[in-house]
Amino acid sequence: MSDTSANTYYDRRGILASLGRDGLLQIILIANTVIMLAPIIIMVFSAFKTTPQIFQSPFGIPDFSQIGNFLKIWNETNFLRYLLNSFVVTGASMVLILTLGTMAAYAIGRYSFAGSGFVLMFFLAGLTLPLKLAIIPLFMLMRDLSILNNQLSLIFVYTAMGLPTTVFIMTGFIRSLPNELEDAARMDGASEARIMWSIMLPLVRPAMVIAGIQNVVPIWNDFFFPLVFIQNDNLKTLPQGLTTFMGEYTTDWGVLFSGLTLSAAPIIIIYIVLSKQFIAGMTSGAVK
Repeated sequence: MSDTSANTYYDRRGILASLGRDGLLQIILIANTVIMLAPIIIMVFSAFKTTPQIFQSPFGIPDFSQIGNFLKIWNETNFLRYLLNSFVVTGASMVLILTLGTMAAYAIGRYSFAGSGFVLMFFLAGLTLPLKLAIIPLFMLMRDLSILNNQLSLIFVYTAMGLPTTVFIMTGFIRSLPNELEDAARMDGASEARIMWSIMLPLVRPAMVIAGIQNVVPIWNDFFFPLVFIQNDNLKTLPQGLTTFMGEYTTDWGVLFSGLTLSAAPIIIIYIVLSKQFIAGMTSGAVK
């Protein structure tokens, strides 16, 4: 076999091997997509069905013009109150998490001071300690502060839960930014606060989106802490409030699935809107 024929042979083998690997990866990705989307599709389909139809044909395509379940949950339940409570609790928690976390990460990442390493390790320790283990002391603390059965208790707990992740993500991102930007701003007479909010903050927006998505989903979906701290029906968030749709003997599954669909919609919309920023933040350190 000549050298040219041998090279052609090995090139073809390399191409076939590459196509085989790419094909296998495509199959794995398609299978993963199907597995991830199947429960969501079933949930949305079930929202347009009655309870008998759900059990008779759980995978059947429904009549999307039947919006009786959505009208019922909108008019006959306390769903709007639960939705508003979730927006208030999640929104307030995210504002505190991103504001305090960004300020702490900026101080740790850009200034050298005694104990900066200890402060960072203190925040990182929060990643290893599940806050749910301290539910009894937290309950007693909220009782002593007279904020049991109050949305402030949830906001404080969620802020404490989200700060470690936010500080961890933001500190690494802020440290990767060039110091020349701050030096130039100082030469122009900008204050430290001005440098942070006007110069550095726009640059760390992708990292803030990552930190936001990392925290907004568990806060929005949390069932444990509202169950412990909230008893008033008018103060319940969506995960806790949706349990009231499940009766002791019978459950209107169509109404329940419509509530689940509506409760998942805001997070899906937020992710779609911020997806470019999320991908930019995830890949920002891949190429230098």
